[in-house]
Amino acid sequence: MTHSADPNFLRALLCDLQDSIREKLLAARTHSSTAEFARVAGQTSADTIYAIDRVSEEAILDWFARKWPESEPVELVMEGLEDGESVCFPRATDVRDTKWKCILDPIDGTRGLMYDKRSAWSLAALAPQKGDSTNLQDISIAAMSELPTSKAYLADQVSGVKGCGREGLVCERINILDGSKTTWTAQPSTASDFRHSFAAWARFFPEGKSLLAKLEEELWDELIGLNSSPSPVIFDDQYISNGGQMFEILVGHDRMQGDLRPFAYTKLGFDSSLVCHPYDICTALLLEEAGGIVEAPDGSPLSVPLDTTSSVTWIAFANETLAAQVRSVLQRLLKEHFGTQVV
Repeated sequence: MTHSADPNFLRALLCDLQDSIREKLLAARTHSSTAEFARVAGQTSADTIYAIDRVSEEAILDWFARKWPESEPVELVMEGLEDGESVCFPRATDVRDTKWKCILDPIDGTRGLMYDKRSAWSLAALAPQKGDSTNLQDISIAAMSELPTSKAYLADQVSGVKGCGREGLVCERINILDGSKTTWTAQPSTASDFRHSFAAWARFFPEGKSLLAKLEEELWDELIGLNSSPSPVIFDDQYISNGGQMFEILVGHDRMQGDLRPFAYTKLGFDSSLVCHPYDICTALLLEEAGGIVEAPDGSPLSVPLDTTSSVTWIAFANETLAAQVRSVLQRLLKEHFGTQVV
């Protein structure tokens, strides 16, 4: 099936979708309390669904019904929709007749936003439809938009097309009070070492935290030497949003982020959904176009299907120099701590 649409037209559509999600959330916040947003509204095999998530899901389905072009039939893969539940637009379209697979996380960072603690992110990406074999590596268009807390009036948005490079990324800062926009440039860190920087591993929840922390300590002890300075030189930031973690590297705040939770949960025998899923990492393309690196812990490209349940282990770096310092040490420690599951 041919893909005749201008990629930048589709990129702009994803941005418009995320603008509508942000506007819907801002409107809902004027008459909803934190307790109401934080109410558990459902449970899927992928995650807990909170009341705030339902607001964004409704906005998405309404937007696609009104604005998605009939000439570009698309299948939605989204948190809140179970695997096996095909939702296509135009609505009468059979999934076999769609040109695109659109993977979405309406609100990545729900827990922080619903308590008004920290911005969340709306994530979306498009890949040519290849059925069940459609993979993260197939993503060719992506967008991510900040969903700010109530005291913020600025929200960042980044979008791009595969092959556009750093200069081709569209980076805008939106004033949500008047709708005005200013442009900025994405720039991951060019530093050649990790000292005096943020570099963190996801340990968002109590499950598996001690296992993950032990590996982290050993990694930094080997790379820089723990207690080698009067004060710590590696800083930790547990941003409960994989999209948010990617953004922090994209703009030069962090030099590395990684998520190894599936390894720890498997070793502990936990049947847990509290891991990264493909929709959480679907905007990795943007960091890669900016010159950053996103890969599997063994150094290979991320290769997982675009579904709502697959677990994803990943690591992201601001540049290749930093990645090269970590890879071999990390891979050895992973085998020591988690065994054959990481080979």
